[in-house]
Amino acid sequence: MGPPMGLAVRQLRRLKPFNRLQIILQHLNMSKHTDSAAEVLLEKRGCAGVITMNRPKALNALNLSMIRQIYPQLKTWEKDPETFLIIIKGTGGKAFCAGGDIRAITDAGKVGDKLAQDFFREEYILNNAVGTCQKPYVALIDGITMGGGVGLSVHGPFRVATEKTLFAMPETAIGLFPDVGGGYFLPRLPGKIGYYLALTGCRLKGRDLQKAGIATHFVESEKLSALEEDLIALKSPSKENVADVLNSYHMKCKIDQEKQFVLDEHMDKINSLFSANSMEEIIQNLKQDGSPFALKQLETINKMSPTSLKMTLRQLREGASLNLQDVLTMEYRLSQACMRGHDFYEGVRAVLIDKDQVPKWKPATLEEVTDEFVDNCFKSLGNSDLKL
Repeated sequence: MGPPMGLAVRQLRRLKPFNRLQIILQHLNMSKHTDSAAEVLLEKRGCAGVITMNRPKALNALNLSMIRQIYPQLKTWEKDPETFLIIIKGTGGKAFCAGGDIRAITDAGKVGDKLAQDFFREEYILNNAVGTCQKPYVALIDGITMGGGVGLSVHGPFRVATEKTLFAMPETAIGLFPDVGGGYFLPRLPGKIGYYLALTGCRLKGRDLQKAGIATHFVESEKLSALEEDLIALKSPSKENVADVLNSYHMKCKIDQEKQFVLDEHMDKINSLFSANSMEEIIQNLKQDGSPFALKQLETINKMSPTSLKMTLRQLREGASLNLQDVLTMEYRLSQACMRGHDFYEGVRAVLIDKDQVPKWKPATLEEVTDEFVDNCFKSLGNSDLKL
């Protein structure tokens, strides 16, 4: 990776969250004309099946053709007695996978194209396959890992972050919700961290992912290829053998070892302020607290889609006691509610198309988003429900 790319990543970090989201989404909108066969590389190497997302110009954004290549291969390797583990990674040095192909979904949803159903359905089926995979599944989450990229990694047993990892679930900023099984993994993070990350879209970097429970291991970016070679060279490894290799690399990594978790000083506030039963109560908690931290969160949340916020809080509260399959079934219903609604298209317009950063949400306030409307988003789709 040459200096210009490093510079680009540094510039990305300095930008305000909304602008950074816009730049990431711009990449998700690029490289329309690549050969679909090369968008993902599927290779058997040594004892491992290796999945490489190969759309570096689009920050390895996940599209339907990639899902349709990865899923059957994952299932084949899972049954293959000669494949002992699965590794998934991204190319280009900037991103593992920055999310789903937002623009394609927007265009399809506007005209009622089947892609707006197929993408979510098949993406969630793939997320479930990751979560239930019988072989050790190792995600090398080097670089930007958001939305759809989180769904390809977080449900597996091994998630290796690096100093270049940037995590977020920024969906409430574009009228969506933290899907891909967010309703399962977010409420299971320590305290109320998951609720905080889901509602604010807060970014976590590097070792903080491991401290938050999103990553299981932390390794220097430049050591990943050596780690991969060591994993591939294992002879008929068990899950424990894979864990031993990952643990040895993790233990040797000294980067930011002494650094305090970025949210440590705010954990008491996060746990109390975000434990309310409703969005209105969370807002009230933040206002009453009045600390700089609370007011900053209030400012962020006020920019988000009120519909998305209410949907997301309920998604996590319900998801806390559901299994992954039931969460994904619930989330498919929510995805289709977003496709039928207003805010997703408006969020994408404001952040990605017109780039004015001023989405006009409808309804514009939390109070106007009725319980009846939210209930409707969670209702069964009958024969059209996701079946896992």
